[in-house]
Amino acid sequence: MSSVKRFIAGVTCPRCAAMDRIRAWEQNSIRYRECVSCDFFEQLPIDDETAPELTTRVNQVRDEQKVQDIQPVRILDPGKKS
Repeated sequence: MSSVKRFIAGVTCPRCAAMDRIRAWEQNSIRYRECVSCDFFEQLPIDDETAPELTTRVNQVRDEQKVQDIQPVRILDPGKKS
């Protein structure tokens, strides 16, 4: 029996660094992950809690310089005259 292969949103391939190209599925108590852009392939037992989490745009550490460059946007009210 074949299980459905699903893409993991936001995951970066550890080999080619392409984003949103990893698909994953589970079969016979094994988790599989593969990249559709390169030959990356990984299989892990589902009960393995030490398996490294793939890097996504959500769990990446932010560059402090980028955070400091962010400035709030001020919206002007066209009806007010100053």
